[in-house]
Amino acid sequence: MADIWFDASCVDAWLGGRPVINDLSLQLRLGESTTVLGPNGAGKSTLVKLIDRSLHPIVKTGSHLRLFGDSTVNLWRLRRRLGVVSSELETRFHPRIEASEIVLSSFFGSMRLGRDQTPTVDQRSQAAELMQRLNLESIAAEPFGKLSDGQRRRLMIARALVHQPEVLVLDEPSRALDLKACHQLLKILRDLCQGGTTLVQVTHRIDTIIPEMQRVLFLRDGRLWGDGPAEQLLQDDPLSQLLDTPLRVLQHQGFRQVLPT
Repeated sequence: MADIWFDASCVDAWLGGRPVINDLSLQLRLGESTTVLGPNGAGKSTLVKLIDRSLHPIVKTGSHLRLFGDSTVNLWRLRRRLGVVSSELETRFHPRIEASEIVLSSFFGSMRLGRDQTPTVDQRSQAAELMQRLNLESIAAEPFGKLSDGQRRRLMIARALVHQPEVLVLDEPSRALDLKACHQLLKILRDLCQGGTTLVQVTHRIDTIIPEMQRVLFLRDGRLWGDGPAEQLLQDDPLSQLLDTPLRVLQHQGFRQVLPT
């Protein structure tokens, strides 16, 4: 059981005065990269909020939610094991903050460097190395508001990787990206997977599911609608039923594309 990092049993969650997750029972394991797939409004982003503890489940008998084996989580310790990348996070940064500061402030769990937050030489070196790894070194001094969507997304990944987390959760990482930026992102995700990081990719786009994803979860109407190996679920019939439209799946070098039938 030591490899289970997310353990939910009979979990319900409400958001905005309405139920958004219903009776979720799910275990996620280290070393098993997973895609969460479903239509808009399925509850995918709510699942991310449960994972990063920005949303708490309804308390009820027989229900539990554990992260890395613990029901009560120290957020600072959690940050060292779990990184989360979302478009929502991007909106919280001031447009004039420099790109490098966004990465450096992650060492302190803040949105920017405060007066008493001075990065060490090692921290600056690590941040610079991450930005170079994600092809961001040329925009280190640029204000966040002037960056492209692709640069912002890669910057969020660099920020999330500061603590070298075991698990990286990405909520709709390809949203608003053009083709080139999307392909750059997918290469980064593949490199992370191949380097040993456990990824959870939350998406509604089948074409952005990288070949390294071993497991697929289907969410629909706040419920777990399917769970199995990627090669089993990413097929014509299961996807057509999930998305309620007839689809044909084409494959090439581990990637998939869907066409209407």
